[in-house]
Amino acid sequence: MTRIAGIQMASGPHVSANLSEAERLIEIAVNQGAKLVALPEYFAIMGMKDTDKVAAREKEGSGPIQRFLSKTAKKHQIWIIAGSIPLECKTSDKVRNSCLVYDDKGKQVARYDKIHLFGLDLGYEQYREEDTIEPGGEVVTLETPFGKIGLSICYDLRFPELYRAMGEVDIIVVPSAFTETTGKAHWETLIRARAIENLAYVLAPAQGGYHASGRETHGNSMIVDPWGVVLDRLPRGSGVVTASINPSYQASLRKSLPALKHRSIA
Repeated sequence: MTRIAGIQMASGPHVSANLSEAERLIEIAVNQGAKLVALPEYFAIMGMKDTDKVAAREKEGSGPIQRFLSKTAKKHQIWIIAGSIPLECKTSDKVRNSCLVYDDKGKQVARYDKIHLFGLDLGYEQYREEDTIEPGGEVVTLETPFGKIGLSICYDLRFPELYRAMGEVDIIVVPSAFTETTGKAHWETLIRARAIENLAYVLAPAQGGYHASGRETHGNSMIVDPWGVVLDRLPRGSGVVTASINPSYQASLRKSLPALKHRSIA
């Protein structure tokens, strides 16, 4: 069995401070035996306004956020799934909201750009990610020492067809910054549903708390097993969730309940 971890943060507008906090929390996860650590969406910057992430965007392969991730993975000899960071895109006033994966040698081995862009209008609470984010269009999975991992980000969670398009994955990762409003209503239900219907572990590190901008995120970072059981959870604030994944247990569930082989609609 292998220990995995999810980091929960309440990131602010200053990249350097967020990286320091991420470093502290990653070290806690490592000390708890984690070999795979996932960070939340926007771990490096939750700005005072949406356009702040555009100012902080980096070119793929360079910049302080990516240097930190590579250095930290290599230092601790762990795999890091870097929640999401703002990367350059074709449009000067937008970013790609990108999840990067680093192996235990500090090499970037995968990139997923968030496909589904969040929009919400409750009158008193409004979000339009399309104003500052250019959507991705490619489903991304990768083979790792921990099994086949499928990458997604936050709002993607509401679109089960994305996970079906991944094929049989062992771990689904969903770094998020769910609002408190939608998170309170739907977060746990959706996380556990994705685990159950795919008979996969779900690693869901989240932003959790109040941010300098006044935004409130739901938290409740969790790790869920393929039967839908919550193995660890952190309701609010900065911290770490950890759990052991058991490939033999997962294989036995898939053998006993071969739902993935019973699909009749492509």
